[in-house]
Amino acid sequence: MKKILIANRGEIAIRVMKSARKMGIKTVAVYSDVDRNAPHVRYADEAVLVGPSPSSQSYLVMKNILKAAKDTGAEGIHPGYGFLSENAIFANMVTDAGIKFIGPKPYAIEVMGSKLAAKDAVKDYDIPMVPGIDEAIEDVQKAIKIAEDIGFPILIKASAGGGGKGMRIVNNSEELPEQMARAISEAKSAFGDGSIFIEKYVSSPRHIEIQVLADSHGNVVHLFERDCSIQRRHQKVVEEAPSAVLTQKLRMEMGEAAVKVAKACDYEGAGTVEFLLDENLNFYFLEMNTRLQVEHPVSEKITGVDLVEQQIKVARGEKLSFTQQDLSITGHAMELRIYAEDSLNGFLPSIGTLEKYRRPEGEGIRLDDGYEEGMDIPIFYDPMIAKLITYGTSREDAIEKMKNAISQFRIKGIETTLPFGEFVFGHEAFVSGNFDTHFVKNYFSPETFHDSSANERKIAAVIAVKNYELEVGKASAINHPSNKWSTNR
Repeated sequence: MKKILIANRGEIAIRVMKSARKMGIKTVAVYSDVDRNAPHVRYADEAVLVGPSPSSQSYLVMKNILKAAKDTGAEGIHPGYGFLSENAIFANMVTDAGIKFIGPKPYAIEVMGSKLAAKDAVKDYDIPMVPGIDEAIEDVQKAIKIAEDIGFPILIKASAGGGGKGMRIVNNSEELPEQMARAISEAKSAFGDGSIFIEKYVSSPRHIEIQVLADSHGNVVHLFERDCSIQRRHQKVVEEAPSAVLTQKLRMEMGEAAVKVAKACDYEGAGTVEFLLDENLNFYFLEMNTRLQVEHPVSEKITGVDLVEQQIKVARGEKLSFTQQDLSITGHAMELRIYAEDSLNGFLPSIGTLEKYRRPEGEGIRLDDGYEEGMDIPIFYDPMIAKLITYGTSREDAIEKMKNAISQFRIKGIETTLPFGEFVFGHEAFVSGNFDTHFVKNYFSPETFHDSSANERKIAAVIAVKNYELEVGKASAINHPSNKWSTNR
């Protein structure tokens, strides 16, 4: 495989190209009209226009992506994440065209793309499941009976869902008919599939996911866990590896469960198995993401494994060069997603021009981005503009480096989630490790942020005054007449 096409844009396109370049592989970028001068286009060896600015007319047009691959002689296609990365039809089209899809087989994508099909695939592997039903349901009275059997509150979930769409928490039987109708409607609108099912609602969960890697020779390993519990609207914002609460025994149990899930769908490449962890440290299978995750850098940092490089090697038919026993955790890593959102105004989208864009630098700081100063943030795509990653010898070290990196980052012209990150990494609940997926609801608001910032400024001012007084005192002592060193020098 001497040339690959990256069917994506922005920071993930550049991230994939960096590993390909390291491996001596040529890269092809695709771009829409609005991305004509984007950094990922310039970074690639070749670039092909695939359509107008809306993703539905460019990055999601399968025939255009395939034509670009054929015209440039690309032997493989890496989908990144988002767009076509979990589209089994696209994976089939790529394979049928004689091009290598750098990802799992279409079967695995299709099975794990449906939460119900995923539950069915792993049910014989002794993997803990959240109490509920593993089939689609439309009958309201039957749903009420099931909900009463497992106990309220319950969670209605879309089978094809993600990002919180088609999801409803229901506290009693009176609420269920209306919430069920809304969930079905939203699921149909978002995914074209109104299938929903019911689970027991885990009230104070942590979102723990396990990175897996599998080759085409039957070898499967896990690269330990990531804690992705800091979320807004069911979307991750802060991730870390390893988790602050997992014991070594629990880590191994969850890792073994994740490997079983991968084997259940004959998985190949890099993937992520997601679990809910309740307040008693019981874990339950949630779903599998059949692609590279946004937060993959934190796993790379603690294991020293380049996941994109491994994806390409697996796609070339190579065996994994290491076993589970060869893998270990070293240090701690944090990631903050920098979204073009106003975190102090309900995380509303913030569109505009990057009037100032100054990247943080320093030991243990990594920034994956795809924007430059002067660029516009387009309305057509996901609002994430960068990922800020820090790595330290300990969790405390990684947090301090993150706080330093956030203070260095200068973005002007749009609002971002940097203030939210500043709040999270300075908050007692996060620093102590005592938090769950309700962190935003329980602790964060514009008022609490401003109160926290004012208190930090007050503390900094007091420290500055004390330091000044100490320096003045030292100077007075040196210049005092009784000081023989100062008078007889």
